[in-house]
Amino acid sequence: MAKLTEAVLYYNPGRPETMKHVPMMKGVLVRMGIRIRNIGPEQVMETVGYLAGMDGFQASDKKTEGQTEGQEEAGLPVIPVEMMVLKQFSNRRLDELLMNLRKAGVPKIGLKAVLTEHNSTWTFYHLYEELKEEHETMTAGKGQ
Repeated sequence: MAKLTEAVLYYNPGRPETMKHVPMMKGVLVRMGIRIRNIGPEQVMETVGYLAGMDGFQASDKKTEGQTEGQEEAGLPVIPVEMMVLKQFSNRRLDELLMNLRKAGVPKIGLKAVLTEHNSTWTFYHLYEELKEEHETMTAGKGQ
């Protein structure tokens, strides 16, 4: 049986408070042998399957390559928070990753998803919207 190629699609909005722990997080991924694919603001309208390198997915024509204008000017939606999409992780390796991130002092990333056949057809932004709604629903009753 071929070894699964674990990968993380990582989106960071580039805010100072989210940037300081990125080297720690990337260090954990490297030590665990996990590939990382940084997702940039100009890629939010690509399908998750394309960004994850899945067969059968192609780049969208919703943007021009090497676009230099800002997201708003380009008509691209803005994702204001960090996001992590995990590809081909076993439950054991997922637990190991989360434990190692905690041990390294990486603040919790609220929006995380496991890549599935279903969500691979969504745009990265659509996945963000779904995760945001789910996160808000799950945290709504806490702290009251």
